[in-house]
Amino acid sequence: MTTYTPPRILVFAGSAREHSFNKRLARLAAERVEHVGGLATFIDLRDYPMPLYDGDLESREGLPANARSLQALLAEHQGLLLASPEYNGFITPLMKNTLDWMSRSDGENSGLALFAERVAAVVSASPGAFGGMRSLALLRQLLGNLGVTVLPNPLAIPRAGQAFNEAGELVDESQRQRLDALCRRLVTTLAKLQATDPSREE
Repeated sequence: MTTYTPPRILVFAGSAREHSFNKRLARLAAERVEHVGGLATFIDLRDYPMPLYDGDLESREGLPANARSLQALLAEHQGLLLASPEYNGFITPLMKNTLDWMSRSDGENSGLALFAERVAAVVSASPGAFGGMRSLALLRQLLGNLGVTVLPNPLAIPRAGQAFNEAGELVDESQRQRLDALCRRLVTTLAKLQATDPSREE
């Protein structure tokens, strides 16, 4: 007999800025994950400050406490939903540094193993006309290098300054539908993987 539990999805944005468009989009995505049947945990990377990755620092002091905290969170979740700002056409230093530290080994515990077999969806919002799409391509590549399966058809929200209403919801109906579809596909994909995982049979 297989016991079903809703997939757990860790959600964060690659920005520490208080009024970040991508943080707003990540919070909204977490709400939509819950709406379509998943369990979302939204975190603010502002609460997990870490030094720039430095191999010498790692050798002397090991992983920062916040890197261990993020690894523990990832271990409790089957999926990721990441919102990626775009800096000069690239992912932010915060996003890269966070994933770099999370992927490091802690003693005998492999950081890369935590990413293996995880499934992710990626989204972006930008004041520009492309919605941060260039950063999404790079984030997809980075996550793939870590062993994560990234869903196709990411969502990019252009002209983000006009994209949200005062309640933090997307104004455009087609964008709302696309976000719901992406969140539903993430939850559904994870649920199917759970259903075929022999370790979940009792």
